[in-house]
Amino acid sequence: MKALTSLVVISSLFALSSFNVTADTAAIQAAVDNQVRSATNKARDQYRHPVETLSFFGVTPQSTVVEISPGGGWYTEILAPLLQQQGKYYAAHQPKDAKSEYAQKSRADYLAKLAANPVYSKVEVTEFSAAGGKQIAPAGSADVVLTFRNLHNWYMAKGDESLLTAFKSFHTALKPGGVLGVVEHRLPESKLNTDWQKSGYMPQSLVIKLAEQAGFVLDGSSEVNANPKDTADHPGGVWALPPTYTNKEQDKAKYQAIGESDRMTLKFRKPATK
Repeated sequence: MKALTSLVVISSLFALSSFNVTADTAAIQAAVDNQVRSATNKARDQYRHPVETLSFFGVTPQSTVVEISPGGGWYTEILAPLLQQQGKYYAAHQPKDAKSEYAQKSRADYLAKLAANPVYSKVEVTEFSAAGGKQIAPAGSADVVLTFRNLHNWYMAKGDESLLTAFKSFHTALKPGGVLGVVEHRLPESKLNTDWQKSGYMPQSLVIKLAEQAGFVLDGSSEVNANPKDTADHPGGVWALPPTYTNKEQDKAKYQAIGESDRMTLKFRKPATK
């Protein structure tokens, strides 16, 4: 009887765990399907796989999430409604004192987007700089820190130093056991001996090495955002591909056929204990 009771308890716990995973995924899907999202952004779901990506990183409606450099708010349109009721969403955007006109305009446009719809009323905008000195969220408060296709920008500034500084700030913001989710354009390891630094692509091995140096452990990888059609050797770099088409009409049909870039999807974890 005792063994049977234990089996029932274990079975119940397994069922509860399975239900939570299903419920969280359903909540993410509902956020992806919400009406606030623009048609242009929805059209990119086939390349960015938001449901699978956020599920892989362990995001739930109850999570405290920091998104680094949210840009125009592609993921904000999903994360804000997902986290509005039970979670917390920090959007670590360009610093208020950013020197460039581009950074200032990007931040202003983002704030205007938030002000235009009550679904964004609980988004807390903070600041991020790859040079450091900014608090993206209170120390030890975040369950998940997310960065989508940003690493190459920081790397082009000061190389390894920029990425290490960024990773350390993410580590500080996370709770022990918290997750850093990284999606980035992936350079084939066979191209490490090429002049790739300004191509927009990053070697996965380098990203892992620098994240580990900052105190993270690699907790998993996914090929959900992989694209084997992308050779990562285009004139104009990754921006030759959609949606940017930096080469304009030159070979546009070829780049349309390739689609968006091949991307690494890496899950790192801040160790639960030192």
